[in-house]
Amino acid sequence: MGNVCAFCRTPTPKRGAAATLALVRKRVDARDPKATEILAYAYCHGKHGLQQDIPRAIELWTEAAILGDLNAHYNLGRRYYCGEGVEQDVARGIRHWQQAAMQGHPSSRHALAVHEYNDGSYDLAVQHLMISAKVGCEKSL
Repeated sequence: MGNVCAFCRTPTPKRGAAATLALVRKRVDARDPKATEILAYAYCHGKHGLQQDIPRAIELWTEAAILGDLNAHYNLGRRYYCGEGVEQDVARGIRHWQQAAMQGHPSSRHALAVHEYNDGSYDLAVQHLMISAKVGCEKSL
């Protein structure tokens, strides 16, 4: 997107991390699901001058998922499935992936395929892989 605002598509001047973070927080306060997911990612990886804070990232991803962000569902699914930063809950992780996959999220569909393959459900794994490949997930090919 370059120098275009992800929310309103207007050209943006060069800003520092603090100014960008302030704009994202403003959108989070307005309950924007994408901005909430962006802030969660920043907390998770310690980006934009933020200290890494996994519990805060989980909290923000949960809010973004409630608001309908598919990447948030995918990230929560991975965290719960693998027990990264939260107590492992495979069923909860799968539910997040299913929620995103039903709405067309390719990586969530791929993750479900990997889970089904590892679980021995090869026919179901192939079905998930076919769907995720059709919607653009190259790693499913």
